[in-house]
Amino acid sequence: MKNQEINFISLGCRLNALEAEKIKAMLMKAGLSRAIIVNTCTVTKEAERQSKQAIRKLARENPGTMLFVTGCAATRAPDDFRAIDGVTRVIINKDKMDIKAYGIDCDVIPPLLSSHSSLSKGFVQIQNGCNHSCAYCIVSRLRGRNVSFPYEQILAQTGALTDNGYGEIVLTGVDIAGYSWQDDNKFGLSGLCNKLLADIPTLRRLRLSSLDPGTDLRPLADMMRENMRMMPHMHLSMQSGSDAILYRMGRRHNAQMVRDLMKYADNVSFSWDLICGFPGETKEYFDETCALINELKPIRLHVFPFSPRPGTPAATMPNQIDTAESKRRVRIVTELTRTNMLEFMREQVGRTVSVLIEKNNIARDTHDVPIKIVNNGGRGEIIPARSIIDVKLIDIEPDKEPRFIAEAV
Repeated sequence: MKNQEINFISLGCRLNALEAEKIKAMLMKAGLSRAIIVNTCTVTKEAERQSKQAIRKLARENPGTMLFVTGCAATRAPDDFRAIDGVTRVIINKDKMDIKAYGIDCDVIPPLLSSHSSLSKGFVQIQNGCNHSCAYCIVSRLRGRNVSFPYEQILAQTGALTDNGYGEIVLTGVDIAGYSWQDDNKFGLSGLCNKLLADIPTLRRLRLSSLDPGTDLRPLADMMRENMRMMPHMHLSMQSGSDAILYRMGRRHNAQMVRDLMKYADNVSFSWDLICGFPGETKEYFDETCALINELKPIRLHVFPFSPRPGTPAATMPNQIDTAESKRRVRIVTELTRTNMLEFMREQVGRTVSVLIEKNNIARDTHDVPIKIVNNGGRGEIIPARSIIDVKLIDIEPDKEPRFIAEAV
């Protein structure tokens, strides 16, 4: 890393990755030639520990290099990060897109991602913040209330990224299901997607980041059924399959709402966020989650053991679950979902599908399932990243994260 110019380490969510790319581009535009940016995460206690560990390692290995620390963990406890030897500046979330916060006295508007970005997909932030108060979450306090961005801004960013060679755009934010904008007409997330696809005919694939199942998502399912450019996958912030635990978490949905959605959206594949070992999650409540996974068959889980965050109601709730038991439950549900993924993939073998190339002939299909291309159809040894091509699925590589084996057609 010492021989590089500006590097970033992004921990946590896709929004952090997008912001880190924008910060890097902003600093380069301002003329900074050498620096490291760390965009921290505090969604769990472990994520914050890893952020601090990564920063200490970077400081040791890159003495004399400017080291900027920002993100949610840095916003929650800025003094903790200022105390780490080698940290140049700590920038809280509300200042992270202000060039002056980095000690640079000039006026630079944060640029859009360019074709030189390392990301294979183009990410567009459509809102920030969250109006909900989940018992385990501190992120809404660190990013503030829900603020939806103007359509014209989103349109300009999406159009620019499409013009820069991004075949797939991902709409992201803290709570994108809560997007709402008023111009001539009021519209929400599905209306936003409709307008973007209509106004940018060269946009080939539109994908959504995590969605709150407490919102009516059926209009999005209708879009995914009717418009091939809308990727047919929803990642739900499910968190538990037990209504009792969802109530304790302060969530706005229940298991039946998700059953109804997944039955309605039979053209869509689903993945879930899940927390194991939330306070009060008895064996019976955990079994309810396992039963729902077996019933509804999400193809992927982003699952982690409950980690108490100081300052949240869940941190002091009674009946805390032992960490070892929480991790054991993570392993159980991870294996259940791996079985679901393999079952889903077996049904697809033999089909010809459209894929987005990421790098080194690794791609993602419309359901965001990874694919290894072993015959590139005469396109050269390596197919360029961000290309969208058709491949035939010929086999499955059943690794820890299963992936298809495919031939380009």
